[in-house]
Amino acid sequence: MICLQLFLRFFQIGALSFGGGYGMISLIRETVLGNNWLTEKEFAAFIAVSESTPGPLAINMAVFIGTSQGGIPGALLASLGVVLPALLIILLITSTLNRLLKYAGIKAFLTAIRPCSAALVLTTAVSMALNTFFGIKNIRDSLQPCYPPVFIFLILVSLGIIYKRKKGRAPSPILMILLSAVLGLASCPFTAGSCIIIK
Repeated sequence: MICLQLFLRFFQIGALSFGGGYGMISLIRETVLGNNWLTEKEFAAFIAVSESTPGPLAINMAVFIGTSQGGIPGALLASLGVVLPALLIILLITSTLNRLLKYAGIKAFLTAIRPCSAALVLTTAVSMALNTFFGIKNIRDSLQPCYPPVFIFLILVSLGIIYKRKKGRAPSPILMILLSAVLGLASCPFTAGSCIIIK
């Protein structure tokens, strides 16, 4: 039953998402938290692991969430669910694209989707940042600054700026991910009790 639910939910996510893997994060988050498959912290950890491992973000998320809920069958069906709509849509578009782009309505629709995708990604990033840095899950929550994530973020941003000024280009994302992992592990002893509730 859970495997079928995983397939249907990820099929829905794949069908309704625009903007690639990052555009799917908000829908995946809503689905996962709404079904109580993961907590907010577990979901944030899954995103970090999905970003750090090879392959598209959406498929990695489907594999990890599917495995956590339904084992290997859950991972296979969640992955199939998230990929299948895109495959069907691409097959449909490639067969009719030249004819469809002649219509102004189709062009307007595709143009309107772009800011919508950007807004979904931005909304998810802001809500996850508020949760990670300040423990805010909804509008009624108290402010709970968590200092280790804030310090790690500031260190990474500072190093990125310094590197870009000296080398004239952005640092390697792989090195930044590895550095953030090392900093996260180093901050583990200080994480407990680091979130102070401000009434």
